[in-house]
Amino acid sequence: MTVGVWILGDQLWQNQAALNRTDDNSSLPVILIESWQHVQQRRYHQQKLVLIWSAMRHFAEELRGGGCQVTYTTSGDFEAPLKAWIQAHNITEVRVMAPNDRPFLQIVQNLQLPCKTTLIPNNQFLWTETEFKDWASSRKRLLMEDFYRASRQRFHILMDGNKPVGGQWNFDKENRQPPKGKLDTPKPLRFEPDAITQEVIAQVKSLSFPTYGNIEPFRWAVTREQALQVLDNFIEQCLPAFCPYQDAMVTGEETMWHSLLSPYLNIGLLHPLEVIQAAETAYLEKNLNLNSVEGFIRQILGWREYIRGMYFYVDADYFEKNWFNHTQPLPEFFWDASKTDMNCLRQVLTQVEGSGYAHHIQRLMILSNFGLIAGISPTEVEKWFHSAFVDAYDWVMQTNVLGMGLFADGGVLASKPYAASANYINKMSDYCRGCKFDRTVRSGENACPFNFFYWDFLARHRDKLQSIGRMSFILANLDKMSPAELATIRQKAAEWHLVS
Repeated sequence: MTVGVWILGDQLWQNQAALNRTDDNSSLPVILIESWQHVQQRRYHQQKLVLIWSAMRHFAEELRGGGCQVTYTTSGDFEAPLKAWIQAHNITEVRVMAPNDRPFLQIVQNLQLPCKTTLIPNNQFLWTETEFKDWASSRKRLLMEDFYRASRQRFHILMDGNKPVGGQWNFDKENRQPPKGKLDTPKPLRFEPDAITQEVIAQVKSLSFPTYGNIEPFRWAVTREQALQVLDNFIEQCLPAFCPYQDAMVTGEETMWHSLLSPYLNIGLLHPLEVIQAAETAYLEKNLNLNSVEGFIRQILGWREYIRGMYFYVDADYFEKNWFNHTQPLPEFFWDASKTDMNCLRQVLTQVEGSGYAHHIQRLMILSNFGLIAGISPTEVEKWFHSAFVDAYDWVMQTNVLGMGLFADGGVLASKPYAASANYINKMSDYCRGCKFDRTVRSGENACPFNFFYWDFLARHRDKLQSIGRMSFILANLDKMSPAELATIRQKAAEWHLVS
């Protein structure tokens, strides 16, 4: 019996379950496949393609160095190279770690291979699907905060016996400072493309199908060694002051104190537990501010694990959710930032075009917020997010964008819609300075679209929103607005869609 291992492009984890299930790694036939057909399903960011293919090729070299028999191939699909590999090595069982995404799981299950295919449990996350379902089964509300506390206790992270270190679980109130004065932000760690990456860049440049964004400069890590350097740099340079300004947005400051670790976590170059433990160790050894360390750990141990658990917990038709029945098409400027005069959107979208990255508040309170209040189709917004970001996958974008960003699930994930006017953007950023639109005006020629869309959103969905307790204060402000002004606002919102 010859066992072969198929390694997927987002499972580049040296200790992945499929490899660990074999006694003699040195004799394992291993295959990695670049599928042209698969990457044409979306208009992917060019840097996403370079990141994945370069990381796959580097990982293949590392496995060869460890004694594995590695086949690396580029093909139109997955089935043909798998069949050829099976025949060449007389393989009787193909093992593949359970895919992170439902669509790819379907691809694996639909393959017509001449031997047994075994799905090995995924070990790139801390909670298995079964464990998450067991946690969720007895609860009426699946609150992330409750899950986060259970995770802290289970893995004994930042715990003092049975109590949280510092006497409280969450220091988020300390972590929402608006940008003030000149911020002394650290420089992100970047890498020059080596020969393998340069080869991939040339390949992506030659593609004949549509892609998105700029391919250069490409500065992402593509190996585990480089990803560990990014982690070390974050712990040393960014974590000590990570949280106070984690919600701030500043022109020209693309990364602030953010970790830039999500692309590497999501393809297996880093494991969540080692990242969490590195942060906790730094807190204990260097006496770092607890609010910064707790806030960072919550992003991974709380939100990331929760989002992934919810992805497999909700029904498979979750991607069709559209609680507000929003149907407006995605504006063209999402694909070309130069086509919008809104400075906040132009700043963030230009950044995404250049690197495939924006930090979580830019994603939530600029991009998703606009999609929500402008009534854009949730499916179109989610598809764009999945295409545009280097760390995007089905499991993280569906629940994050549809549930958190667009409230398309009606409150399964979030307790209220994250809708906001220009007032929030002005408070938490400098984007409103110099913008052609007036952040203080909600109707009229120069009114900021975030303003008239915000109040139009509240008016359109008042009946649904009044059932959400946290919306009562905002709706009371809506009721104070004169019918004439509200009519003008709503007309302005309708006209914007007609001309855009």
